[in-house]
Amino acid sequence: MKTVGYLEGTHALYLTKLVAKGIDTLPLGNGVDNHGKYVGLLTKSDNVSLVIGHLHKVVPTAREGIAPKDLFYACKLHKIPVLVIVPKELQAEAKKILGEGSGDVTLVDPKDVDIWEETMKILG
Repeated sequence: MKTVGYLEGTHALYLTKLVAKGIDTLPLGNGVDNHGKYVGLLTKSDNVSLVIGHLHKVVPTAREGIAPKDLFYACKLHKIPVLVIVPKELQAEAKKILGEGSGDVTLVDPKDVDIWEETMKILG
């Protein structure tokens, strides 16, 4: 069974669609918001196939002394793809904000990219 880990603010209808298609969801937190399991502590046993969330959920961690590359280290280690939702016109700024971590995530614009299709490509 595949599992999508999601940061707070991920659209409820997207998550409902996943569950209806037999894909588990796992709430994840950024270490500040107490939303779910801290994304930095993901392990193979969590069976997460994809992590998705909005840019603002990975930025507050920088204020706490944790860079986005650190936040997504477990994803990189376990080869878990990460989709960060950010409008296309702000993606250059987002890459600067993400710094070294920008190479470990895929930025997706909810207007230009069908996030559902992108998810299904990743999950297979």
